[in-house]
Order: sequence, then structure tokens, then C-alpha cells
Amino acid sequence: MEKPPQNHDACAFCAIRESEDVIARNELAFALRDTTPVTRLHTLVLPIRHAPTYFDLSAAEVAAVDELLRSVRKQILDEDPTVSAFNMGANAGADAGQTIFHCHIHLIPRRKGDVDDPLGGVRAVIPERMRY
Repeated sequence: MEKPPQNHDACAFCAIRESEDVIARNELAFALRDTTPVTRLHTLVLPIRHAPTYFDLSAAEVAAVDELLRSVRKQILDEDPTVSAFNMGANAGADAGQTIFHCHIHLIPRRKGDVDDPLGGVRAVIPERMRY
């Protein structure tokens, strides 16, 4: 059973949406580096409004998040020329691994050779199903 969405007053992401940790923003979304990064420059892009999952976003928020994903991707590529690819994804619900119920999209920079075999990419969330 899915956990109930957190109240925005208790939400870790709502608490930092105005902090100096924010690296980019637009009218409806903001971005910050992940505090437990999978790779260097791993970034989260979030709506400013407290919305539990991606599927709770308005069309305008989806567009704002997409705009920031593209902008931050460019910033990462400019900062680190060794980045050759990206994984992006969002956990939507407790059974998908979501632990903070404020929508956040992971933008994870990848570099050639950072894993032995990248085949399967995001499919690796269930390791025995990642190869196809």
C-alpha cells in the first residue's frame, strides 16, 4: 500500500525550494544537486508546488520541469565534457521506491566506462529484468 503524500509543511523539498542550494529555477520548477548522488553532478528537478508525483503535475508544470531538465543538462555538459549520456527518471509511489513525496526527476550524468555494461539502463531497477 502506498504511503499517504507528505504535507508540504513537513516536506524536505518544500523546505529548500528557496535555499542557496537551488542551482536553477523558472516560474514553476527548480533544480538542485542530489545530496546522495549516483554520479557527479546528479541533479534533481522539481516543481515548486508540492505535488506528490509526476502524474500530479499540471501541463504547465510538466513543461517547466522539461525546460529545466534541458537547461541543466546543457549546464552539466558545459561543466563536464566527460559526460556522454544521461539517465533520467522519477519514482512515483512507495512501491516504486519513492521516499519523499514531492515529485522529483533525477537527471543522472553518465560517462563512458562508469559501469562495465550499461545495457538495460533504467530497466536495472529490477536487476533480473534489465537484460533483454
